Amino acid sequence: MTDPNVEGRTIDIVLANDAHAAFVWGVLDRLLDEPNCSVSGVTASGFAAMQAAVFAYGLSVGGRRGARTALANFWRRVSHASMFAIDRTSLLRSMLEQSIDLQPIRDEDCPVKLRVVAVNARTDAVKIFSDEQLSINAIVAAAAVPFLSPAIEIDGDVYWGDGDISQLPPAASIGACHRVVVSGKPSIFMARCPDRSPGAAQCVTGCAPVHSIFDSHYRAGAPLLVRPWIDWGELTDIRDRGRQCAEDWLAADLSSTNERPANDCRTQYI
Repeated sequence: MTDPNVEGRTIDIVLANDAHAAFVWGVLDRLLDEPNCSVSGVTASGFAAMQAAVFAYGLSVGGRRGARTALANFWRRVSHASMFAIDRTSLLRSMLEQSIDLQPIRDEDCPVKLRVVAVNARTDAVKIFSDEQLSINAIVAAAAVPFLSPAIEIDGDVYWGDGDISQLPPAASIGACHRVVVSGKPSIFMARCPDRSPGAAQCVTGCAPVHSIFDSHYRAGAPLLVRPWIDWGELTDIRDRGRQCAEDWLAADLSSTNERPANDCRTQYI
């Protein structure tokens, strides 16, 4: 139950490519239940890029309820995907095209800024697609498993997934903004703030506190990363685990981030 005395939290979400997709679904689903918590942006790599797009689309056209419905409908399609004998890339594209319309996501009025992370298959350079660069191809590329799925051509280059989110720049703090990293394991680190000095009392660039929500069953779910469409009961079990981890994070006293060591812009929630 939400405490009316708790100050609203504005968060920026980062979805790592190693987090099982249905776990990510649960985290997003729980955050949508929280009226004191709003999402300003989502950056995603791997299969989570598909969900991030569905999440942003649902919010843009139907608010919180729309996002929850869009995610649930998307996962119904995922659970049925194994019935179709077509290649993975075509399957991803088909599910995405049935689930979203890009224009509301690109619109300036979209409540969530979406960024998807893909890797140049020729140079290994990480590229972030956002705003007008967002496309079905970009999102499918982010979800494509290197060497198991063909790279996707975009503007003369070819891309696939496995983007390293640890190289993302620190999150700029907007009000009471926090960055929440959803990953498969706790040993995930974001780029360290370049302006933090050992004697500094505050981050010069205003980096947001960074928290980690991770799946304690990561190793058990790892093989499913390549083929996330499984039995509906298994999917909802993993979703519920994600919901519980998000619940635990929401219940934590985030004011403790103000007590972190002066030379560290990061905190980790377990």
